[in-house]
Amino acid sequence: MARNPSTVAPPLDIRVMNAVSALLLLGLLGMLLAWGLRWVVRQPVFALRAIVVEGDVAHLSAATLRANALPRLAGNFLTLNLREGRAAFEAVPWVRHAELHRVWPGLLRVTLEEHRAVAYWETKADGADADSDASVDEQLVNDHGELFEANLGDVEDQDLPTLAGPAGHAAEMLGMWRELQPRVQRLDDGVERLDLSGRGSWRATFEKGAVVELGRGSAAEVLARFERFARTLTQVTSRYDGAPLVFADLRYPDGYALQLRGVRTNQDKPGNKNR
Repeated sequence: MARNPSTVAPPLDIRVMNAVSALLLLGLLGMLLAWGLRWVVRQPVFALRAIVVEGDVAHLSAATLRANALPRLAGNFLTLNLREGRAAFEAVPWVRHAELHRVWPGLLRVTLEEHRAVAYWETKADGADADSDASVDEQLVNDHGELFEANLGDVEDQDLPTLAGPAGHAAEMLGMWRELQPRVQRLDDGVERLDLSGRGSWRATFEKGAVVELGRGSAAEVLARFERFARTLTQVTSRYDGAPLVFADLRYPDGYALQLRGVRTNQDKPGNKNR
């Protein structure tokens, strides 16, 4: 029987040529489509016409944002990378978090969350004692226990405490300060400075100038020692006509030593042991 010519498969080289031609045609169409899309998105109708900034802007000005964030924004309404745009705004001093949303036509809405400064921060070298010098960095601690850099002049009118400790301990120290502050306020004072040594020893400096060595241990142990001290301090000072506290050392297992202004022990040493 004779074979139908219409059913005969073309030679392999012809099939290869046809496949290559189809691929080239698809590639050309893809390039034309991509070029067309690029041309379309670059039209003035898709320009970024306005940026609206909302949220916390107490320490921010339009000039600051213009100088620090806007030069880092690339693209138009359609092509702007929102992740890169968020990073540009979060690199501005005082900005903790930024959210960006496109609003048609041509509007970029930016919602900012500022850092809320609650303390100054000084970094201590690892292994340093509580009373050792700390490197003074232009850093602040926010209410989340995070460090950030800003112009310290922006907070000079705020009564902020100072936290000084090893790197990475800002959140822990803020937590301790928050626990100590109300306890010290019951003594009609406040915690002006809190130090943490590299070996984990705590020291508090009060607003009226007294220095209290709190010692080492867990937060619960340190706070328990301070509670015992605070409960008896007034009884001790009342024996000396309410002489102000100068120094206290709570690191004794069965009591504490203290120094009151103008008071000396029989041994003429600046301390008085309370048991």
